[in-house]
Amino acid sequence: MPFNPHTESDVATMLEAVGVPEIRALFNEIPAALMISELSQVPERIPEMEIVRVMHARAARDGSMLNFIGAGAYEHHIPAAVWEITTRGEFYSAYTPYQAEASQGTLQLIYEFQTMMTGLTGLDVSNASLYDGASALAEAVLMAVRARRGDDSRRILVLGTVNPLYRRVMQAIAGTQDIRFDEIPFCNDCGSVLPEALEAHAGDGFTAVVIQHPNFFGGLEAVDAVTDWAHSHDALVIASVNPTALALLKPPGEWGTPGEKRGADIACGEGQPLGIPLSSGGPYFGFLTCKQALVRQMPGRIVGRTVDLDGREGFTLTLQAREQHIRRSKATSNICTNQGLMVTAATIYMALLGQEGLRRVAASSHANTVALIDALTAIPGVQRVFDGPVFHEAVLRLERPVEPVLEALANQGIVGGYALNDHFPELGEALLICATETRTEADIRAYADALDRILSR
Repeated sequence: MPFNPHTESDVATMLEAVGVPEIRALFNEIPAALMISELSQVPERIPEMEIVRVMHARAARDGSMLNFIGAGAYEHHIPAAVWEITTRGEFYSAYTPYQAEASQGTLQLIYEFQTMMTGLTGLDVSNASLYDGASALAEAVLMAVRARRGDDSRRILVLGTVNPLYRRVMQAIAGTQDIRFDEIPFCNDCGSVLPEALEAHAGDGFTAVVIQHPNFFGGLEAVDAVTDWAHSHDALVIASVNPTALALLKPPGEWGTPGEKRGADIACGEGQPLGIPLSSGGPYFGFLTCKQALVRQMPGRIVGRTVDLDGREGFTLTLQAREQHIRRSKATSNICTNQGLMVTAATIYMALLGQEGLRRVAASSHANTVALIDALTAIPGVQRVFDGPVFHEAVLRLERPVEPVLEALANQGIVGGYALNDHFPELGEALLICATETRTEADIRAYADALDRILSR
């Protein structure tokens, strides 16, 4: 049933307009013998997430996968209202807000999204969106290089714990523009980069340092120390962050020692956790925020709030440094649109959950991951690779090849994780596991029992 946003006052007004005293009167053609006074088999109340789970289970009795994979795309509960509102005609058919006088609804929504993202990241300005988290990181690198146009260096230091797929996209987009990427190795014990590992590049001359937090392994980086180190060497800090994790972790805008140069200069990431379902690889959307000093280097579009000649509040596109609006050689990016529909869903998702709701999602995801780690490492032949703190992902090592184990788990309806052999062969037979708030104690037990059976054969 479509989500109905009408208040009691709205309903009373409509009933008065059609001349009936109550909603029941609209159905008086139904014989009284067919009417019932109560639904005796329906519980008085149950959380929406549990209802959705029951209905999905009934609808998928021919088989559905129990998901424990993350690696940049995460299964979160999405309240039904999110996409019921998102797919209303007013949002679903809106394309691009070139004419402000005809696009105030779309412009206001983008403005609200930008406001929420600056609140999450602790930075000053946000753009409307980008294509995905990987391209957002590449654009952040290009943005940093443009901001330091007077420098000779076009080198970027990248922590070795940044998503390897993001690193490939950075190389494909920015590497073709004479930008060099130097990788900083991570600690094999803690699964993050030790600040002292950066000292090998002190004095070399570089434009920016890229930090992913939580990192690809789910671990937490020493963001304060790395930020201070980068700024002490006159470099910018680019943060790639998980928006859900920001409900618990210090925002990028507050990284480092309090002072004039505190905080990351640019923050970006993948917005998929904010109300976007997993759907065969997309569509997703990237977000990008920055300090006010860098706003003119920001790609894409920005929506601003203003007043008209009569003093009425309105919204309009501003700082449109895109190739469609100025000379190609002067444009900051060739991004021709934003992921408008995904941004709509994300804005509604964040508005419905609010600060406390997002915090609960993050806290529940972390708690479930701790329970998952405990359950799986209790199995002989399974051990945790890193001993550092994590958010909602962790790396495990098996005593046998990972791929056949994952295949066996898949045959039992379980997506057991992401094999790391291709990207990090030095870790051995390792896999990345993930648990969000959607996983239950029974889910975790089912995974542990299945893995135990497979490994004990």
